[in-house]
Amino acid sequence: MIRTDFDDDLGEIVLDAPKKRNALDAAALAALDDALVRAEEAGVRALLLRGEGKGFSAGRDISAVDPATDDALAFLQDHVTPVLHRLADFPAPTFAAVHGGCLGVGLGLAIATDVVYVAEDATIGSPFAALGATLDSGGHALFTERLGAHRTLDLIYTGDLMSGAEAVAGGLFSRTMPAEELLEFTRSRAARAAAGPTLAFRESKALVARIRDERLGLWESLQQENRAQGRLCDTTDYAEGFAAFQQKRTPVFRGE
Repeated sequence: MIRTDFDDDLGEIVLDAPKKRNALDAAALAALDDALVRAEEAGVRALLLRGEGKGFSAGRDISAVDPATDDALAFLQDHVTPVLHRLADFPAPTFAAVHGGCLGVGLGLAIATDVVYVAEDATIGSPFAALGATLDSGGHALFTERLGAHRTLDLIYTGDLMSGAEAVAGGLFSRTMPAEELLEFTRSRAARAAAGPTLAFRESKALVARIRDERLGLWESLQQENRAQGRLCDTTDYAEGFAAFQQKRTPVFRGE
């Protein structure tokens, strides 16, 4: 159900249940959480999340769920939210390669990564209106932040889905491309990040989170940037970057 490949500095986690369109039940989410823990323990310098088969993830596996006895609150709080937290807080750059269906909890996982690249013909959204349910997995906050309140409520009320191209045009994801180019492109960008100054990336990731979550203004953000730069100037990577620039060579960063 969850497959991992931690190759040197780049880690890859694969949702691997193509017959179920990578739908996720409690066991799969627990396995994903464990994979994230192992990736952090392995010290990967960048992480790629993707789905096997025809799509990224169809969301929660509700094939055997009885709505009369289902405790959706417990499922979300006990199984979904902890994984979203761990993924969003992962201490290295994270990327998602999204193709095919990316719905519900699957969409929450994608948005929890730092950078999402998406196939042009992917199917994005949470058609919960048809289930008498609502957008979850952090969707309200992230849709409102990136798409605006008007577009968010339009998608919720109608249950309409976006293509990958529409999601990028609206600001939800970073970049779109033909499906056949997606995985190679995302791997190359994740590998580039893994070879980069990951301590500096960690500072930027934390600062972006603070700006978003704490609504930092320009001048407070500037002060946070100054302090981050001060911390970085004592690192080996900082010295290496300057030396490489002055010597006109490619830097070799070690995350130190």
